[in-house]
Amino acid sequence: MDIREEGVNRPEEHHVSGETALDGQRSLFILSPGDRDGLSQQARAAGWRAIAARRATDAAQRFLHSDAQIALADMRGAGDGDIRLIASLGPSVDAGGGALIVLVDAGDMAAVPTLLEAGATHFLAAPFTPAELRATLASAQRLVDRLVGGTTHSRRAQRIRRGDALFWERDGDRIRISDNLARHLGLDRQSVDPATFIRRLPRAERRSVIAALRGMMRSGRPEAFAHAAPGRPGDRLVHHLRLVDGVVAADVEWLSDAHGHDATGRDDLTGLRSRQAALDWLEQRQGLATTVLLLSISQFDRMNAAYGQVVGDALLGRIARRIERMTVDMAVGAMVARIAGTEFLIGLTGEAATAEKATFLARQLIGAIGRPFSAGDHLIRLTARCGIAQSRADDDATRLIRRAGTALADARVGGGEGIRIFSSEKRSRQVDADQLETDLRLALDRGEIGILFQPQYPVDGEHMIGVEALARWNHPQYGALGAGMLFATAGRSDYMLPLSAHIQAEALRQAAAWPRALSHLRLSINVTAEDIAQPGFMPQFLNLVDMSGFPRSRLTVEITESGLIEDVDNATALLTALRAEGLAVAVDDFGTGYSSLAYLKSLPLDYLKIDSGLAQDIAGTARDRIIVRGVIHMAKSLGLRVIAEGVETEQQLDLLTREGCDYYQGFLRSAGVSSADLVALALKA
Repeated sequence: MDIREEGVNRPEEHHVSGETALDGQRSLFILSPGDRDGLSQQARAAGWRAIAARRATDAAQRFLHSDAQIALADMRGAGDGDIRLIASLGPSVDAGGGALIVLVDAGDMAAVPTLLEAGATHFLAAPFTPAELRATLASAQRLVDRLVGGTTHSRRAQRIRRGDALFWERDGDRIRISDNLARHLGLDRQSVDPATFIRRLPRAERRSVIAALRGMMRSGRPEAFAHAAPGRPGDRLVHHLRLVDGVVAADVEWLSDAHGHDATGRDDLTGLRSRQAALDWLEQRQGLATTVLLLSISQFDRMNAAYGQVVGDALLGRIARRIERMTVDMAVGAMVARIAGTEFLIGLTGEAATAEKATFLARQLIGAIGRPFSAGDHLIRLTARCGIAQSRADDDATRLIRRAGTALADARVGGGEGIRIFSSEKRSRQVDADQLETDLRLALDRGEIGILFQPQYPVDGEHMIGVEALARWNHPQYGALGAGMLFATAGRSDYMLPLSAHIQAEALRQAAAWPRALSHLRLSINVTAEDIAQPGFMPQFLNLVDMSGFPRSRLTVEITESGLIEDVDNATALLTALRAEGLAVAVDDFGTGYSSLAYLKSLPLDYLKIDSGLAQDIAGTARDRIIVRGVIHMAKSLGLRVIAEGVETEQQLDLLTREGCDYYQGFLRSAGVSSADLVALALKA
């Protein structure tokens, strides 16, 4: 149903959110000076939602503000100016992981190479048949899927949770509505029955709504309906209906540019909360336990100077999506805002507001931003710093943000992982590296070095098959410090050997005490480069294993890639001997060092463990995926089983499974847990 049949005049442009279109909700941005309406009609007939424009002015910016990943530029009768338009539109499409189709006359095919060189990814010759249009759009969609990955129900649910989204979907006998849409419809909750939803619409327009829904269910084709916004005379909302995996869902947008975003509540560029909205949110939580993360992207101005503002704007949007996706997945009820050019604020509540969890989230966010972004043939690498502040009883929003800003300033000038925290109890929690080296020498005697076990699962199964032993330093001043900080401190203080021996002995001791119900689990423990360089390491290590009572047949020794490269010949001899004694061996964190495929041929290995950053990159660009695919296929060709670390999303798991990965570990299933919690987790399964 064309909404014009309902008497609704579509404006020249629609301002829509910058959220990426989801599978089954395919949107196409059309730029055509002379045939906007005709191309829009053909796109809708092909099953696509059309966001169409006639004017070329600021086309790149308007594409960024649409929810489309594919743009179609009508180049029939193109001149040099139009080719320059492609050159300006192309980077914004590419930076967002999209596709750009150029439409040319059949007699102008000679111009296609120039247009492709200028940034187009596909072309279509006019006149074209509906089948040719569908095929071109399908090809463009496949490119987008390769660049940004497929989409699952969980990501649709995440979009429901996005504060700026105007979106709803049917969930059983209920309708789930995004927070922003519920507010505009005057609803006080995000899940209602269909009758309640319909009653929020003007009585005179309910029949057209029901007709559109029935028409779509009958034909399976996209439909749309429009209605007046409750309490806002003259403003109208249009609902673009789709069937998504058999579920009725709808994108909703204003039919007026003036209401494309909240005047004070949303950041225009990223769709995140605005600074004012963040302040309002914090003020409402005054007196409640709240933690603020202030995240800053470093040297972004240089990137802007190198690639241009259009690419920079697109990149900020992608950064915002990474920050939002990771925060929503890890912290229920969190608030995410862009409060300045390259500064983002994350507000945490409840259990997520503890210093330990806030610091962990900060590390994950910094790591996510550090993973490369693609822009054409270039990979853009960024760094970030984070200041954290926990609320005090007398805090208002300004004071809390000011303390987070002070912590951020310390993080910018300090070294290490780029995180500083001000807690509610102490004036400062800045980590003193020299003091840590001193403290580490006392930590073993004080019993501060603990062991966690992170479960490992087959990619196609639900039952745990093994665990990796991880170290955690329960520092009396700084709280829980992860293995990265622990081993970095040990390396600086020349304390690696005693630390490694303690971790190995403690992990084996605890694992040997597991009940019979866990007798099938493998245990992976890490061996450092310093360990294997020690004369007599192997007999000492085997004696440690045998004295613990843990079976050699269930033990995997993991050596980091960098440790192997320091002395390949010695590493080869050691691994051969360990395997002869009944142990399995693995290369850990593959992808973080030299990643020389040649030396792996000479190493006697059982497993190859893909580093978490590399595993997460499989959901990134096409280049990222090719690299991960190459590593997995290389390992399989050598007869190795592959374990992926740091798997955080269903999308990553699905892609790793398709490429032949065998096992995985990560926060998608479980963080590291204590031995007692591991037993409970395994028995419950």
